Order: sequence, then C-alpha cells, then structure tokens
Amino acid sequence: MTFRVIQWSTGNVGTHAVRLLAQHPEIELVGLWVHSDNKVGKDAGELVGIGSIGVPATNDIDALLALDADCVCYTATADLRPLEAIADMAKIARSGKNIVSSSVVPLIYPPHVGSGMRRPLEEACMDAGVSCFTSGIDPGWANDLLPLALTGQCERIDTVRMMEIVNYATYAQPQVLFDTMGFGTELDSTPLLLSPGVITFAWGGVVKQVAAGLGVELDEIREVVEKFPSPRDLDLGFGAIKAGTMGAVRFEVQGIVGGEPRIILEHVTRLADDFAPAWPQPVGHSGYRIIVSGSPTYTMDLQMMGEDGDHNTAGLVGTAARLVNAIPAVVAAKPGLLSVMDLPLIPGRGLMRS
Repeated sequence: MTFRVIQWSTGNVGTHAVRLLAQHPEIELVGLWVHSDNKVGKDAGELVGIGSIGVPATNDIDALLALDADCVCYTATADLRPLEAIADMAKIARSGKNIVSSSVVPLIYPPHVGSGMRRPLEEACMDAGVSCFTSGIDPGWANDLLPLALTGQCERIDTVRMMEIVNYATYAQPQVLFDTMGFGTELDSTPLLLSPGVITFAWGGVVKQVAAGLGVELDEIREVVEKFPSPRDLDLGFGAIKAGTMGAVRFEVQGIVGGEPRIILEHVTRLADDFAPAWPQPVGHSGYRIIVSGSPTYTMDLQMMGEDGDHNTAGLVGTAARLVNAIPAVVAAKPGLLSVMDLPLIPGRGLMRS
C-alpha cells in the first residue's frame, strides 16, 4: 500500500521530512504547506535540494486539505503558539486526515496536557475517525521508546534517568537558543524555558509516560535548574554571547515516587565542549544516555552524527524519520491521540536500498 502524505512546513525538521517523504518507498508526497509567500508555487523537492518532484508548495490551507491524503506530517514550530498549532491540527483531523507531528511536544503523552487544551484536537480525531501521534527525538524516542524498552529486561527497577548531553553551538535557531533557552543572558535572568513550570510542561509528559509504562504513581514533579557562565566571548555565526553570560544549562524534571526522585529527565546543554566540565559528559560527541538502575543496571549511550558531520543535523533527521516511518502504523491505529505505547515496534521497513 502507498500512503499519500502532505507535509506541513519546511523549517528545521520539515525540510528533512520533505526529503524523507519523497524518498520513502511506501509513501507518496502529494502536498506541501509553506508559511513564506516567496516559497509558494515552488517545487517541494527544489525547496529542500533534491530536485523537482512535481509537488508545488502552497499556503492555501483549504485547497491543501481538499487533497486526497491519508496523513499530514505537521512540523510547524509551536513553542510559542501551541494553541494555534492545536487548532491547525484539529482542522486537519476534521478533513479526515491522520497526523504525525513534532510540534506540540507535551502531546507526546496526551494525558499530560490539560483536557481543555487537548480537547479540540482529541474531539476532531474521534469525530473523523483519525489518529494523531506526536513524537521527535527529545521529547521523543530517545527518552520514551528506548528507556521503556530497557526496563522490560529488568528484575527490579530503582530509578530511570533519561539524559540529553548535547552541544548546541550548531543549532542555528537564534530565537530558540537565545530568546527561549536564554543563552547569552545574565545568570540572574529567567528566560522562557526556565520559568517555573515550563520545563515540566515540555518534558513532564515523558516522565509521566515512563511512570505509566512502569505502572507507578507519581507523588509530584519537581524541577532543578543550574546555570554556568561562559568563560569567554563566543561567536556562533548566527549570534554571539559575552563572557559571564549563560553558556551552559543543566536541568532536571524529577518524577517523585515515595518521596524520592525515581524517574528523571535531565538535560545538559552547552555551547562549547569545555563549558561546565564537572557536569556529565557525553561518550565521544553529543548524544543521549539512559540509565536504568536496579537488577541489572543498564547504561545506554547513544551517539548521533549527520551525514554532514553535525550531531544536531542527526537530531533533526532522527525527529523527521520517527514521524515519517510511523505513518503506516498511525494510519492503522485506533482513532484519537496516541502515545508510543499505542503503537507497535516501528522498524525501518524498506529503508535498506541499493
């Protein structure tokens, strides 16, 4: 069976998604939504550097949703517009199309999102008999699929820790890096990401999902934040930070069970490998670490590297690939909002090509 798919946006993730969709042996890319007027009418393949594929970009939502398609891959940035993105996806669902998305990340575990916020999308999916699956790499498969798989090989589980240890110096998203995350700001300032409750909103669903998979009840969720000043001026090419301003940040979203942190989501984010040397370091280059402590104790270090030699490219491709490769399973799934626990194992079917 060939699945007809529309791609929604050509940002950092969407650009890779267009390429993956166009090259996937079981998928036909039939439409592309773009935000910029100067992209309208241009060929989707030419926009992402793979040559013409005969799919023109459009910003006419009604015309796009009138297309015959099984699924929409929605990757528009939604950090500062989650309600607008949910409204977009509800409209997509009501057109009878399934959705895979990396945009509203708390929906990775739908019960984490308040009913009032998720209801428009949930009701649209149920009414139309379609499904919506949200994922990525983090939040996503690096801290839900992989740790849940490891815990299934234990006699006893004491703690589960999911870590991202990544140098963000090549993550060329100035608004995210400087405005949202706060790199380059004074250490006593509070950027959006580190405002009380924000990291729990973004990553608490991962902690809750692992708890649900283990069958445990959380007492509460706690946040821990630590900042590190840049020891020197640093020019990233798309922005600069001054010595003494925030050059690294470490935070934890802790799931408390029996009064103790038992399920922990941790991020260690640097703009240079030598910043905050006492904090956890990756094995080799940037990546993810999962530690399941118990009997036995498992430690998994996941390194990633894009074909261009950049680990951040690998993260973007890994996000897009999780969505694209999940499309057949999402189309076949029960209607509603899905989590990783609602889907089967999704191998890279058809991706080993000559």
